[in-house]
Amino acid sequence: MYAFEIETPSTVQDAVAALKSEGAQALGGGHTLIPTLKSRLAAPEKLVALSGIDEIKGVRMGDDSRLCIGGGTTHATVAAEAAGHYPGLARLASLIGDPAVRNRGTIGGSLANNDPSACYPAGTLASGATIVTNAREIAADDFFQGMFTTALDEGEIITEVKFPIPEKSFYAKMLQPASRFPLTAVFVAKFADGVRVAVTGASESGVFRWAEAEAALSSDFSKAAVDALSAPPADGMIGDIHGTPEYRAHLVKVMTGRAVENAA
Repeated sequence: MYAFEIETPSTVQDAVAALKSEGAQALGGGHTLIPTLKSRLAAPEKLVALSGIDEIKGVRMGDDSRLCIGGGTTHATVAAEAAGHYPGLARLASLIGDPAVRNRGTIGGSLANNDPSACYPAGTLASGATIVTNAREIAADDFFQGMFTTALDEGEIITEVKFPIPEKSFYAKMLQPASRFPLTAVFVAKFADGVRVAVTGASESGVFRWAEAEAALSSDFSKAAVDALSAPPADGMIGDIHGTPEYRAHLVKVMTGRAVENAA
């Protein structure tokens, strides 16, 4: 790794100030950034560790009946503490990586990185969640802007994510055994006014909503409604040693059906 300084602020205000330094970069759980540094693919002059900021940790129910999760909350904590409020999201958190990853990685770090095969973007987008930062609130539909790209400005920190709680939900994940990232995964959330379906691990542009499935499931929330659909186009789907674009397009339909079947 390259040499760098590290700063460990205890408040969001101090972290924002530290990130204004030239060459500074935020450090959440470090599961993406640290391997990047080890590979000498990045060379920040300063890392600003967010793990010591208690005010951005925890799971609670908000006054508006939304589940509020601090940006610095680990996957393991979400899996344990969200289960009684939002089982679908708790399941998603429980399937991320392995115990070491779940006890260190954070929801804010995952969303800010926006890996095209990360789990949280699917749950956040399907839920119609709101990403809260030190400066503003961003709707999930506006937050994800392509592979490793989000609406966050330089030095902006995710402090909380607010999740509306659906009537039914499920996260269906086709696991890639070596990386434990999904080959393709689908989060389905049924609300009173309709269904939202978000797909991760399939597209080169990152997480996306499958509009055709949403329309069909809003009229008939059943696996049969998914079976009647054609798989989404393979154009733009990821193709690699684990699967062709056509295979991943097929998996989108299969995993959506599984999610609906389990949610129902």
